[in-house]
Amino acid sequence: MATYLYRLGRYCFRRRRAVLAVWIAVLIAVGGAAGAFAGKTSDEFKVPGTEAQATLDRIKDTFPAQGHGSAQVVFAAPAGGGIAAPDAAKAVGASVERIAHVPGVAAVPDPYATGAVSPDGRVAIALVSFDHKLAEVTDQQREAVRAAAEPARAAGLDVAFGGDAYNRMAKVEGGSESIGVVVAGAVLVITLGTLVAAGLPLLTALAGVGVAMAGLLALTGSFEIITTAPVLALMVGLAVGIDYALFILFRHRRHLDEGLEPEEAAARATATAGSAVVFAGLTVVVALAGLAVAGVPFLTVMGLAASGAVVVAVLVAITLLPAVLGFVGRGIDRLPLWKRAPAANGGTTMGERWARFVVRRPLPVLLLGLTGLGVLAAPAASLDLGLPGGGSQAVGTDARKAYDLVSDSFGPGFNAPLVVVVDAHDAPNPEQAVQTVAGRLQTLEGVRTLLPPTVDRASGTALVPVIPTTGPDHADTRALVNEIRDQRAALRSATGASVAVTGTTAANIDVSTKLDQALPPFVAVIAGIALVLLALAFRSILVPLKAVLGFLLSIAASLGAVVAVYQWGWLDGFIDVPKVGPVVSFVPILLIGVLFGLAMDYELFLVSGMKEQHVHGKAPREAVVGGVKGGARVVTAAALIMVSVFGAFVLGDDPIVQPIGFALAVGVLVDAFVVRMALVPAAMALFGRAAWWFPRSLGKVVPKVDMEGEELMARLAEEKREAKEPAGV
Repeated sequence: MATYLYRLGRYCFRRRRAVLAVWIAVLIAVGGAAGAFAGKTSDEFKVPGTEAQATLDRIKDTFPAQGHGSAQVVFAAPAGGGIAAPDAAKAVGASVERIAHVPGVAAVPDPYATGAVSPDGRVAIALVSFDHKLAEVTDQQREAVRAAAEPARAAGLDVAFGGDAYNRMAKVEGGSESIGVVVAGAVLVITLGTLVAAGLPLLTALAGVGVAMAGLLALTGSFEIITTAPVLALMVGLAVGIDYALFILFRHRRHLDEGLEPEEAAARATATAGSAVVFAGLTVVVALAGLAVAGVPFLTVMGLAASGAVVVAVLVAITLLPAVLGFVGRGIDRLPLWKRAPAANGGTTMGERWARFVVRRPLPVLLLGLTGLGVLAAPAASLDLGLPGGGSQAVGTDARKAYDLVSDSFGPGFNAPLVVVVDAHDAPNPEQAVQTVAGRLQTLEGVRTLLPPTVDRASGTALVPVIPTTGPDHADTRALVNEIRDQRAALRSATGASVAVTGTTAANIDVSTKLDQALPPFVAVIAGIALVLLALAFRSILVPLKAVLGFLLSIAASLGAVVAVYQWGWLDGFIDVPKVGPVVSFVPILLIGVLFGLAMDYELFLVSGMKEQHVHGKAPREAVVGGVKGGARVVTAAALIMVSVFGAFVLGDDPIVQPIGFALAVGVLVDAFVVRMALVPAAMALFGRAAWWFPRSLGKVVPKVDMEGEELMARLAEEKREAKEPAGV
């Protein structure tokens, strides 16, 4: 691999104008496609095959409104007033009438006629049904509904808008990521010491992110893409784009310090550091694409979107960066902020001092690190999963205000309605069957009340709305859904009707259950992939096993921190958590996919340095010291950049993006500074020469990747000797 990348790096350096022109053309073409074909992203977390979704698909022709978008308009009288007072009732009625005339609104019943008035007489709910799917509800329609409620506002009533149509999820708006880029730029300046050198990784990473994001947006016109997919692609693409360019640039500058010409330095950096970049990128892509193992379409889309961003980042690092280095030449150290000591001058670095400390005391460092990670991981045993809704939105938003008003005035269960579908077409007495089912449901623990059923006599099917006593993210609500499903056999025996549970709350519970069940096989697949890739890269048995164990420790520690902050409420006030409660159901599996690839990045860059030292004859512990000395600074900078990029998303208030950013920031911090910089050197020191043992039988069939560039360096040395020999000798 190193030989091919050496040729590629040299070619891009020499043909820099052509390479730059190609990338500019790609950016323009993909950007034009995004402008021409971009469509809308989806806020629906649908999972085909779950009971709730299958039931909804089955009844959509009989009860089409069940598949359409809906909203809540919540009217609240001021303190001391009543929503049924003549002036208030008149204003609410006028608002409801105007909402009913908004294009796309199918129905909005009068809350006084339907009894949707709170027991304290202060709040009324108007349920708005659209005549099309939620994904087709436009921002213009949402704003028109808001505007139509002006009579109520003019009368002094509080009006809030909630429900599915207003529970908006993450959008790419250019705020949080800008903070991450600024912090990353500061880290690059401190690490590299000159403005020119620090600017190159940012420049190439932004170019790669631009191509990836434009390509993804262009696909939204043809495919249903979940709203969080572009955000994840941006988050991951930006982080790895900066890091991959930094790794190659760091090696390039080291070669310049050794006296190589810029072209040769760029070619060798692309060959050696570029090999690690390609392998690291491959592990990230495989891990993210592996999200398809869960069998959840929206998660597969998120994984593929982020994978595409990583592929672009790798291509930019091994083609565009060498081309840009060709334009810069020896001017890479222009605009220095301080005088930099060349790496070739040697000297003892902080990384070397730390490595010598670890290899002298490997067992205490290992035990201390494992104990700390165990403490941090302990809360993960209490992990509770759920999907965000109105109650997860930031305080002060319309959706959160509506959620809180309904919960406080009607009870939390009114935000978690279940829809029990009674199919009585085979029952001897369909009408009696529906009444019997409703009566049985009313007696179940956890049921607050039933709303009047909707019956389709032609098909013998009825929808029975069930209001739980608890909210959508409460364990008792999940228990109630399971209890209703457990009653199906008895109900069918008693009435001849079949019963199923659907609705948004039941669908979210089913999605969380499916994702929870998908975790073990996904971890097994990821661990297997890691073992194969790392065995291929390092031709070792112990190194891949150690890497996988370290990765699992990082995952456990990160999940423990997420549970402590988002589920238990620790650091509340320091981190603006919208609502303490269950962790977003796909955060763990997404964290595993993303963090796996990033953890393997640091493993590859550090351990490849150790392998390079070992190959050149260094004793085992000296090889560990040499590997850490060569990679500590760049790995530290890369980790800080990732933490800043991911951590910047914690500053937002999106209930999905915030915990993902927090989990990744903590995961990278733990993996880079505890696992890779402490536990890995300690374990490698204890392994000694056994770390590089590889069975001969496997050595014969496993291809030699030459990631350290050993064969390339030998060939270059031979060519140099031949060039010095007199002609004819």
